[in-house]
Amino acid sequence: MATALIILAAGKGTRMKSDLPKVLHKVAGVPMLHHAMRGGAALSPERTIVVAGHGADEVEAAARDYDPDAIIALQEEQNGTGHAVAQAKPALEGFDGDAIVLYGDTPFISPETLERMAEARKSHDVVVLGFEPADPARYGRLVMSGDRLDRIVEFKDASDEERAITFCNSGVICAGAATLFDLIEAVGNDNASGEYYLTDIVAIANARGLSATAIACDEAETLGINSRTDLAAAEAAFQARARAEAMENGVTLPAPETVHFAFDTAIGRDTTIEQNVVFGPGVTVETGAHIRAFSHLEGCHVSRGAVVGPYARLRPGAELAEDTRIGNFVEVKNATIDEGAKVNHLSYIGDAHVGSGSNIGAGTITCNYDGLGKHHTEIGENVFIGSNTMLVAPVTVGNGALTGSGSVITKDVPADALAIARAEQVNKPGMARKLFELLKKKKAQKTRTEAG
Repeated sequence: MATALIILAAGKGTRMKSDLPKVLHKVAGVPMLHHAMRGGAALSPERTIVVAGHGADEVEAAARDYDPDAIIALQEEQNGTGHAVAQAKPALEGFDGDAIVLYGDTPFISPETLERMAEARKSHDVVVLGFEPADPARYGRLVMSGDRLDRIVEFKDASDEERAITFCNSGVICAGAATLFDLIEAVGNDNASGEYYLTDIVAIANARGLSATAIACDEAETLGINSRTDLAAAEAAFQARARAEAMENGVTLPAPETVHFAFDTAIGRDTTIEQNVVFGPGVTVETGAHIRAFSHLEGCHVSRGAVVGPYARLRPGAELAEDTRIGNFVEVKNATIDEGAKVNHLSYIGDAHVGSGSNIGAGTITCNYDGLGKHHTEIGENVFIGSNTMLVAPVTVGNGALTGSGSVITKDVPADALAIARAEQVNKPGMARKLFELLKKKKAQKTRTEAG
């Protein structure tokens, strides 16, 4: 059965106290909308419709950043969840399959849960996702008769008896697309909020002789984000789960509570990640690597046996081959470091290629930006770059070459050559003492003038 996702992302999120649309606030380095889209992607949806409203242009850009084929439906007025889902109907014209309604501010519904919902849909017309919260609070209640779901009652409309029910509504619903929109057309707004509740379709379905049921998931999956406090709680929940999974998969974390993962971080077994390491999006670390303390990685690939840090920064496009060394206070951006090469101290390597076995001395900088554009630096194999060398791109240093410390290299260096580019040292006997005496006199004169 073909599947379509309908992701509701139109809310302003006033409790966030932000100009940014709620679903674009980040969890684990990416908008929470991406988490919802990623969970649904496990079902290989034929179409993904994101219903946008507040900040629609920004929401559209974020949705298409994750899935260029995402379809945007506009909800100009927020009149409830039923009204929001109805806006997706034109985008599903001619679609013969199931539709699953997700929420852009509920980022942790797991692929396994969605797969169970899809399986339940084979024997029921409408499937709702429920959960048993520690505190039912103001959640809508699922009124069950055995495995049949009779209706969903919003807390504000529930009787005392209904409020005593602890099986609660997550809002996630799966139904045949044609059935879903047909049921929504019958939804009214005669309720305490004057809105069109998507949840009303269950009672309507039962009245028409259709079957409805609910499956349960863990409460943690249904965590909704409505405030900065919720956002922090979601981040903490994600990190706790990611750390546990990493250690279960054979990654050593001496201080797991200090390591922060992104939503797509991939770490190989027998890798050690020391304290206070932060991963941005797009990082893959292979088996047996060692990421030392206080390093920051994003958009990079670290191969087997590489050592990074401490206090290193790998930016997007950094590609480290096996057994490379990136040391303290080194930054690498859009550069490939070949097998066994070392950049150990206080260096910046950007828009460059460093050949295998090469050693980059402390304080080396690839001067890649001329104020208008970026330029490439090519360093060959088994090259020794002396400390405090400035490599002014575009420039090439050939295999086996050597640069003298303190050099400013502006021309290509042939293979096996020694390049020295610095002014000749001149020593002037006694001049230091004379200069200091002159400076002292000037300082004393200035002090007397200010005092007078």
